[in-house]
Amino acid sequence: MIIDITKAILKINPNAKMTIRGQELDTCTIEWLNGTTPISKSDIEAKMAELPTAEEEAAQIETEKSSGKQKLKDLGLTDAEIKALTGA
Repeated sequence: MIIDITKAILKINPNAKMTIRGQELDTCTIEWLNGTTPISKSDIEAKMAELPTAEEEAAQIETEKSSGKQKLKDLGLTDAEIKALTGA
């Protein structure tokens, strides 16, 4: 997906400027803008393999929410107070 390609490129070079045409790395065209040094598709593919999937990211967010709520409870906040502060 184009989002995964973009995430990988920006992990390699956070200042990269590019236009991506297409959805799959093997068939897309990447136009590097504003003097951005091109990144090889093999380097992008390797970085994509290192990045968490959307499901892993969602699971991590839920884990962090639960952990945060428990820490607030440990500080003595009530469920109502936690909800008022966090909206959850």
